[in-house]
Amino acid sequence: MAAQHLQAMDLTSLRAVLAELRPQLVPSRFEKAQQADGQTIHLGFRTLERRLWIELSWLAEAPRLLEIPAPPKLGDGSTLAQQLQHGLSGLALTGLRQEGWERVVELEFAPRPGEPPQRSLVLELMGRHSNLFLLDQDRRVVAVARQVRESQSRLRPISTGDIYVPPPPMGGRGPSRTESFEHWKGELQLLPLPLKRALPSAYQGVSPALARHLVEGLADDLLNQPAQELSEPSWQQLWQRWQQWLEALEEERFGFRLDEDGGYCCWADASNNALSTSLNAQLAAYHHSRLQARTFNQRQQALKQRLERALERERQQQQHQQGLLDQVENSDGLQEQADTLLCQANPSRDTISEAQKLYKKARRLRRSVAAITPRLTQHQQQIEQLEGSLTFLELIQLEYQWNPQSGLQQLQALEEDSERLWQRQLGNRKERRRQQGDPTPLTLSSPRGLTIQVGRNHRQNEWISLQQARKGDLWFHAQECPGSHVVLKSSVAPAEDSDLQAAASLAAHFSRARGNRQVAVVMTPCEQLQRIPGAGPGTVRHRGGEVLWANPESADALLRGEPLSLNGDLEP
Repeated sequence: MAAQHLQAMDLTSLRAVLAELRPQLVPSRFEKAQQADGQTIHLGFRTLERRLWIELSWLAEAPRLLEIPAPPKLGDGSTLAQQLQHGLSGLALTGLRQEGWERVVELEFAPRPGEPPQRSLVLELMGRHSNLFLLDQDRRVVAVARQVRESQSRLRPISTGDIYVPPPPMGGRGPSRTESFEHWKGELQLLPLPLKRALPSAYQGVSPALARHLVEGLADDLLNQPAQELSEPSWQQLWQRWQQWLEALEEERFGFRLDEDGGYCCWADASNNALSTSLNAQLAAYHHSRLQARTFNQRQQALKQRLERALERERQQQQHQQGLLDQVENSDGLQEQADTLLCQANPSRDTISEAQKLYKKARRLRRSVAAITPRLTQHQQQIEQLEGSLTFLELIQLEYQWNPQSGLQQLQALEEDSERLWQRQLGNRKERRRQQGDPTPLTLSSPRGLTIQVGRNHRQNEWISLQQARKGDLWFHAQECPGSHVVLKSSVAPAEDSDLQAAASLAAHFSRARGNRQVAVVMTPCEQLQRIPGAGPGTVRHRGGEVLWANPESADALLRGEPLSLNGDLEP
């Protein structure tokens, strides 16, 4: 799954957030601080009407300040959260300031409105230089999210106990509505740069996203054209957009809309954008979905790499054991060599000794079969388990696209499942056993209303096939292919062809063969399943069974909750 584009909060979106947030939040009483992760703090405030939360993050890819829904209770014991809780306790938020064109926000706290601030919380939203500072009434740093030492920054090292120094001013001019068209045009043409570089070089507060929105709908590839080569109509259109942007900032007229490329805009056509929900809420949802997707991708890739490395090790060990087993075939040749030596008319003592060595080596090779064969079986079982885990991981990636929350839950379950597998590989008999509760397989209904369970990891496969299955239930699995166990609860009522088709299609869909038009699926009664001794969870064998042919695409309708028609895909 390709990572979604994540647009950083620029000056325009920051001002839009503050314009909406300031009348709701100031004044309010500070109540709670908790740290969501290593780069994010949540602060809870109480107003006369309600309790609200804001999120302050100095994450390099997505620094932000936003109102968020009430978060779960977590991270209140972190050092930074405790410092903020202690430093802001009993104080009220009396100011929410952002000055000039810098992405620096200062939250001022005092015992009550109208009194001088005793504490200030400064959030700097500057990409990889983003940071959070708690200052006392003398502007001295009481707590900081990231210590900046001299080895990290020669311009502005800052640590606990230092007097807070604002970041160096940006280059360029501050935009102004009083500036004339000719002067503005001259500033952009001052250096031989393409327009996308001339705009932020000449003026503060211009981000790549803002530059893109300024030329939206104008001449093609306008941003990549040298500023000196723009036509006069293009300059006039760009000037009009520039004035619209400055007017939106001055009058605090903001809105929210998503772009086709995955970004967002908070000012263009804002007057025509009637928000059904607040701008803060939409921006919070935007960041949550994309950061969640990014986290999912990172975890998914990490687990995939670990599984692939483990699979490669198992295959190498299997090849080594197979090589040892292949040598056993030479034992008969060694036996014949020894017989030939002893069949000589008058074998010497050295000849007899050599023959005895050959006999001993042949016997040792034959005895090794008893040790090598179980190892080969164990390696093959581990390989099948790892291949199954990689298949489950691919299926979870697809599931995340239509249900992110469920996809994250299944990824967590597979991570735990894989951890137990690695513990078994390491021979760790003291495996950590946490209270996990019952597995949560995917549960669907067949066209006639029978329950169908789909395992999405080894533990779920084991649970539905061996622990929850009843006499009369039917088990489905793609033939000779890693994938999910599917159980049709036909013990409740007799299954008809449409039920069998639905279960077989799901087994084909949730397998590595899901890209094929037709997939062979084994169907067998659950009472004929047997757990393989010593194998990992969800590893079964069965007696007999019937092979059906199913189309994986037929499962799509069932997963969308649509009726499944019997279209001839099910063939014995």
